[in-house]
Amino acid sequence: MRYMMTYDLMETVRNTNQWLGATAKTMASYPVFSMVPNPALEWMAAWGEVTERSFERMVAKPDWNIHTFTCEDGKDHLVNVDTIIERPFGDLIHFNVSGREEQPRKILLVAPMSGHYATLLRSTVRSLIPDAEVYVTDWHNARDIPVSAGKFDIEDYTLYLMDFMREMGPDTNVIAVCQPAPLTLAATAYLAELDPEAQPRTLTVIGGPIDPNATPTDVTDFGHRVTMGQLEETMIQQVGFKYKGVGRKVYPGLLQLSSFMSMNADRHSKAFRDQIMRVSKGEASDHDAHNRFYDEYLAVMDMPAEFYLSTVERIFKNGEIASNSFVVDGHKVDLGKITDVAVKTVEGAKDDISAPGQCVAALDLCTGLPDEKKASHLEPEAGHYGIFAGKSWRNNIRPLVLEFIDQNAAPAPAKKPVKKKAANVNAA
Repeated sequence: MRYMMTYDLMETVRNTNQWLGATAKTMASYPVFSMVPNPALEWMAAWGEVTERSFERMVAKPDWNIHTFTCEDGKDHLVNVDTIIERPFGDLIHFNVSGREEQPRKILLVAPMSGHYATLLRSTVRSLIPDAEVYVTDWHNARDIPVSAGKFDIEDYTLYLMDFMREMGPDTNVIAVCQPAPLTLAATAYLAELDPEAQPRTLTVIGGPIDPNATPTDVTDFGHRVTMGQLEETMIQQVGFKYKGVGRKVYPGLLQLSSFMSMNADRHSKAFRDQIMRVSKGEASDHDAHNRFYDEYLAVMDMPAEFYLSTVERIFKNGEIASNSFVVDGHKVDLGKITDVAVKTVEGAKDDISAPGQCVAALDLCTGLPDEKKASHLEPEAGHYGIFAGKSWRNNIRPLVLEFIDQNAAPAPAKKPVKKKAANVNAA
């Protein structure tokens, strides 16, 4: 499957379905048909509208849609998305609230490179802006990156994070969501050893596979079941002629989306059936709950092949982070070198992607960190999405994370010895 023809064929199928949806919607909406009302035509127009929108969104990068913010002065201030560092595979961006005094909290939100754009964290960003200066890693779609830009694997990802942390300075508080959790932990340890003045104050890792084998899931089982040769042969394709990255080997976003959808096929099928019925009855709107969710969920990006393959092989199969044997640019990273950065883990009890136990393993790996600088939280009713963007995040997890940051963000002054708390306790 590692051919441009296969990539272009998938794009052709997507384009054809978008065209079929547009055609059905247009044909069924001719005014002359209104003379004889026909429920079948209403359903056909609804099907066309939902189908066109769905397949169109698959190749569109969503907007952040964070335009204004009401500050304590009661005025609406514009929010500008400023690019701080621009790199071929990803940028460091800052949500700058115009006219607002700089906030004492500085947060680097590390977005996953796992099929969706960083805008998947839109609600997370929006919830943090009132209380902090928010920076985000905005990863690029590999299909748009020329082959001349070179490779990008998990070591390059880790080096990018280190550069972003250096740029932001030592008063940074890092929050890593899902996939980047193990690499963010490694980047922090690397800085602690080689450039301690640049290491952040705190690190919060949310639902990440620090030790994927701690609690196996369908994701980890798949990683062990298939060989690297099978993955490369069945999952990797070359970008077609339509995009700037023509010839680059990628794990295509459309292929990833088919995997996402198949995991909960019944639920997605019902959601689209219900939406078609709502559209046919005139009960849907452009920004209803269905469209808000699927406009983001269906917008997928291609992942560099070497990043995808090295993630599966080194994080899931070999467990290099879990065994503290990860190597970056020829240097072995020792997680025990983290001695000053307070670390907190957050997990969801109903997380079926990074199950409870996978993320909290980070605390045991930080052997050089005092127990009073370790904390963990298990959210009882939250799934994977809920721990960083849902009701559980807004009502329970976000306040705990901000409290943890406030307690550990400032350089620790000289103080009397205190009784150590046990590790893996929610010390917030």
